[in-house]
This record gives sequence, C-alpha cells and structure tokens, in this order.
Amino acid sequence: MLKRLLLLALVLLGIAAGAGWQIKLAWDTPLAIPDEGLPLTVASGQTLKSLAVNLKRDGVYAHPWLLRVYGRYTGQDQRIKRGEYLVPAGTTPEALLALLVRGKVISYQVTLPEGITLAKALDILAAQDNLQHHLDGPVDARIATLTADYPGSEGLFFPDSYRYEKGDSDWDILQRAYRAMQEILAQEWAGREENLPYASAYEALIMASIVERETGVAHERGEIAGVFVRRLNKSMRLQTDPTVIYGLGSSYQGNLRRVHLRDDSNPYNTYRHKGLPPTPIALPGREAIHAALHPKPGKSLYFVARGDGSHYFSETLAEHEQAVRKYQLNRRSDYRSSPEKR
Repeated sequence: MLKRLLLLALVLLGIAAGAGWQIKLAWDTPLAIPDEGLPLTVASGQTLKSLAVNLKRDGVYAHPWLLRVYGRYTGQDQRIKRGEYLVPAGTTPEALLALLVRGKVISYQVTLPEGITLAKALDILAAQDNLQHHLDGPVDARIATLTADYPGSEGLFFPDSYRYEKGDSDWDILQRAYRAMQEILAQEWAGREENLPYASAYEALIMASIVERETGVAHERGEIAGVFVRRLNKSMRLQTDPTVIYGLGSSYQGNLRRVHLRDDSNPYNTYRHKGLPPTPIALPGREAIHAALHPKPGKSLYFVARGDGSHYFSETLAEHEQAVRKYQLNRRSDYRSSPEKR
C-alpha cells in the first residue's frame, strides 16, 4: 500500500513538474512578432483581458489566460497605459506587460514654422493624419474663448516643434502653443529694455510679428525693430508691406498695388494709419520677440529689400530713395524678399 501511495505521489509530482515546465516555456517564449515589429494600440479604458484576447485572435500569443493571471498577480493589469505602441520582435509576454506599464508609446512631431499665420498653422495641424481634428478654422469658438482677453487670436500661439501621441488632438497642440507663447512673452517682457513705445506685452508681440515677417535674416531682426521703434517715437507711420498684405487677407494675389497702399479701410494699412496694427500679423518666434524688446540703437529710419533676403538701411529719405532705385526699380533676376519661402 505504501509503495502504491509513493508511486502515485511521484506520478503527480511528475505531472506537476511537466505542467510547470510547459507554463514556463509558454511564458518565456517570445511573442509571434515580425522582424519589423508589431503595431499595437491600447484604447482608452481597454483591459488587459481584452488585449490578451485580441493577441490570441491575431495569432500573436496562444495563452491569453497566462498574460491575464500574471497581470492580475503582479497588479500590472491596472497600470497599462493607452496609446500606440510598436512592440519589437523578440518581446516576451513579461516584457510586453512591462512595455505597456511604462507607456513607451509611439510619438509624432508637428512643426509650426515661425512667421506663419494662425490659419496656416491650423492647416498644418489639419494635415496630420495621427491627430484627432476638432477645430474649425481660426474663428473656432474654442480658440475665441482661449484668447478672449485679446483683440484677436492671431500671433498668440508659439511656433515650435510639438511632439504628440496618437489620440491627441489639434486642440491639444494649439493649447500647448498658447501656453508656450504666454510663458515666453512674459519672460521676454520682464527683461525688456527701458523706454520702449509699448503699452503692454501684447503690443510688443504685435511688433515682433512685423519683425518676423519683414526678415528671416537673424542678425537683422534687432536693426529692423530699431527702425520701427524710432519711427513710432517720431510719430512716423511704420509703412511696412507685410501688415497691408495681412489686412488684405485672401484678396491679396501676390502683387501689392498702389491702390492697396492708399486704402484707408484696411486697418492694417500702416501707410495710412499711425502706430501699430490692431493685432499681430503672424506667429513670431522667440528671437523676433526678443528683438522687439531689445531694438538695436541707431539712426536708420528706412530699409529696403536688396533682393537676396537681406535689407539696406538708410538714415535719410534721400538715401532711402536712392536705395529703392537701386534695389527695387532695377530688380535682380533672382530677386527674393526673404532668405527662404514662407
């Protein structure tokens, strides 16, 4: 009798050992993932149980119960994060759980260049396939509410490169850009030069947007800001084409005409109206904001495009008119108003 019991115990022990070995083998064997990796999306609120069932359905892992039991035992089933993952080949079930708990999801990047308008920025966001799209153009009610403290929404979003994950929205990106502009403008305003002709940081932002549109040459920003600041101090009109063009909106067809410069109805026509325009005309970068608040000292009151992206600066109207004849009335064949097309 004792021998039979001993034999039975050995048999059961053998079965248990075999089952344990099979479980360990199933746990240590990498998932069925191709060499290029497995795209895996964890939806918001999705459970580990549901995910494991999907992995079995797709032929990635044949033992979903094992994933669920281990996740429950370790508590990791409550800590997996939503998002889009790329699971590398060779990943074991245990490593997959660790990946999902870390939340190392795929990230994307979108760049809003300096000097573009808010409308253009929204077009760029709309072209991002991995973003959710909620906004309905520059007049979207959410944007209006966000910028309600200002005369308009233009210029209030910091141009930069923004990383995002699948499931984020254009509205998420735009709110980040707004907060970034608020922070940077406050920092630059706190460190501004004295005796500037701005009543507020917002007016400095307007000036920065003009500087941003006038030149893409970094070392010219301070000099151009200096010209405009001196003109404001002398009650001279700014007479800057980019503001007129902005005011023309979609009616501008690439040719700024004399009738445009004489148009009093355009509130952005700085040839007809003194002072700054009502709002920024673009999204200025930090260097343009810094230049607006640190204009370069000097005596120049005029500048004209040379045709290579840079400008010629003059102290007198006579010198300026001579430069206009040289650079504008006899334009070079490869004339361009900026170093790069915007």
